[in-house]
Amino acid sequence: MSAAPDDAVFAPGSTTAIGSLPHRDAIAAAVCALESTTIPCIPSLPRRSPAESMVAQAVSGLPGVTPGQYGSLAIDVRRFDVDAAAHVDLGTEAFGGLRAFLDVANARNYRGPVKWQFVGPVTLGVSLIRAGAPKDVAFPLAVKAVRSHLAAIAAEVGRRLPGSAQVVLLDEPWFGSLMSPEFPIPPEPAVDAMSEAMAVVEPLATVGLHCCDVADVPSMLASGPRVLSIPLFATLPDSAGYLHDFLSRGGTVAWGAVATGGPILSSADRYWRLLVDMWRDLADRGCDPDLLRQRSIITPQCGLGLHSMAVAQRVLELTATLGERVLDEVQAVPFPR
Repeated sequence: MSAAPDDAVFAPGSTTAIGSLPHRDAIAAAVCALESTTIPCIPSLPRRSPAESMVAQAVSGLPGVTPGQYGSLAIDVRRFDVDAAAHVDLGTEAFGGLRAFLDVANARNYRGPVKWQFVGPVTLGVSLIRAGAPKDVAFPLAVKAVRSHLAAIAAEVGRRLPGSAQVVLLDEPWFGSLMSPEFPIPPEPAVDAMSEAMAVVEPLATVGLHCCDVADVPSMLASGPRVLSIPLFATLPDSAGYLHDFLSRGGTVAWGAVATGGPILSSADRYWRLLVDMWRDLADRGCDPDLLRQRSIITPQCGLGLHSMAVAQRVLELTATLGERVLDEVQAVPFPR
């Protein structure tokens, strides 16, 4: 199945989630994912199994790398080699959330779009280096591992849900440190690694890039995503020109508009005001205000795997409320009130 046109996937007011949920029951997590947002997000479930953490998923089947219980990695340098094949087995503990979601969605005859997420090669490469891997091996092997998993997951989702358009986001939390002089590799090879990873599923899916930190937007866009998933950070209007060009070319921004750190508000009013203020600042610097609203997805800022069930549900409800407000504004007024 080829990738669906973005306009057929992202209706105004679309909502989705970011990666993880706190459920230990994979079936309950799948039901939650299918019922909470307009574009269901296939969840990972790190509380159900540490193997479902994003780095552990990526190194499963990678020779010489063993994930620890709390996110650590152990590397056997005798077996860790750039030419090693990345074996992918979606039947392991690492992909219990994926399998349960596909089972439930298939049983419901679900045919709408689905979104899923996987760690990006830059973050995986940094994780391997921090575990003791040599830099000249870590990043090429990270690209290989990510590409292998992306291809396998996209094929399985397409097989089980043949009528569903896929949205795939690569999760790159380390992109927030990309411009630091201490970063293990320069920005250009990091951008190239992202582009190479995304290319493997571009014929099958709408592919994008997620960073839950304050990131360098031009570098993120240089990798060629069709979706940019970012939080509302204070310096974002400095990149208004880049965002305008991105939106004008048909790109979509997934706004991490609902905070997932600190106290979770009981009302969506403040989150809505922060989003509208951000749009105004961007419009004042040259972004088309209609494109800002029309080519938007509303999401939580980050995954919800570390929260309680009640907090996670509340965040998803707030996300849905913001999506409804975006849709109301697109249909009703020239610019957000």
